Amino acid sequence: MTVYLFKRRKKCGRSYVGNLDPSITEDFITTLFGQIGAVTKTKVIFDGTNDPYAFVEFADHYTAAQALQAMNKRVLLEKEMKVNWATEPGSQAKVDTSKHFHVFVGDLSPEVDNKALKDAFAPFGEVSDAKVIRDATTLKSKGYGFVSYPKREEAERAIEQMNGQWLGRRTIRTNWATRKPTGTGAGDGQYGRSELNYDDVYNQTGPDNTSVYVGNVNSSANDEDLRAAFDKFGRILEVRIFKSQGYAFVRFDKKDSACNAICKMNGQELCGQNIKCSWGRTPEVSQIS
Repeated sequence: MTVYLFKRRKKCGRSYVGNLDPSITEDFITTLFGQIGAVTKTKVIFDGTNDPYAFVEFADHYTAAQALQAMNKRVLLEKEMKVNWATEPGSQAKVDTSKHFHVFVGDLSPEVDNKALKDAFAPFGEVSDAKVIRDATTLKSKGYGFVSYPKREEAERAIEQMNGQWLGRRTIRTNWATRKPTGTGAGDGQYGRSELNYDDVYNQTGPDNTSVYVGNVNSSANDEDLRAAFDKFGRILEVRIFKSQGYAFVRFDKKDSACNAICKMNGQELCGQNIKCSWGRTPEVSQIS
């Protein structure tokens, strides 16, 4: 599963760790990453203007690869860490893809890694990023990933031509990744609203409600699409989609996870449509006709 990665990075056991809290220390970073494996050297850089960042060196490449998968986007002191391979001297700086166009790729075979994903989508344009999403603990693929392009037309072409194509041992599904709508003004209606207030939303329901109602769901959306969009907010216990009615329910294990999902996802785009999120109780099966 990681053969391509080893071939590309076989000499590298050094990781870049960015977006750190100013109070961070080298000892703290060494201890944190030491949970993954032996750390040979840690260096935290304070430049006085931006958030500090660090370089962590491991005894071998395999440990560094595990650290990247386990620690990237992990929240540390209320800040989401950015973990990547450290660039070699003179190499090109990491590209900021936040304003690029992102393609969701679903139904990935377990053996597909970042390189295989990038290679498959390279014919349609310059791929600025390609990432298979993995479980932070087991490092196993979750069966989906994301591919980014600087140009919208390249992403559109990839979505159109790669949907239903074979990659590895499965046919894949492609669509636009979840993103905030770009339009503003009266035409957007309720889906163009700004982010909801956490406290207001939290107090709208009882302490035991962990279910999120998702309205205006595209009929093409499935369980995996919903999980891919919402799993960053916490552990999902259940997803139920009612395609003919155009809505779904996402049930979390904690109320605060559900509340965050409502606040952050309301008005965002999912599979080409702007969804509406609010509190909901998952209907009993007997109530569904």
